[in-house]
Amino acid sequence: MTNDRATGQDDIFAEITKRLEPFRKGETPITLDTDITRDLNIDSLAVMDMIMELEDRFDVSIPLNVVAEIKTVRELADTIGSIRRPA
Repeated sequence: MTNDRATGQDDIFAEITKRLEPFRKGETPITLDTDITRDLNIDSLAVMDMIMELEDRFDVSIPLNVVAEIKTVRELADTIGSIRRPA
């Protein structure tokens, strides 16, 4: 059994990090626990633009009610991962 889920999650995290990099403050790293709006001071329009880019990149559609609940990079990565590979 391979660890495809971990590899997939790493790919998702890398894509999210790449899109959040312009918002990073100083030398503060972007981690799975980074709060997207609070820690990076990103407004809701920029978050929606980023999510639409990620939806295109991973060929997923995140429901708006779910988007509203996403706070951290981990939650976003987990959401994309669960939509990509339904249980």
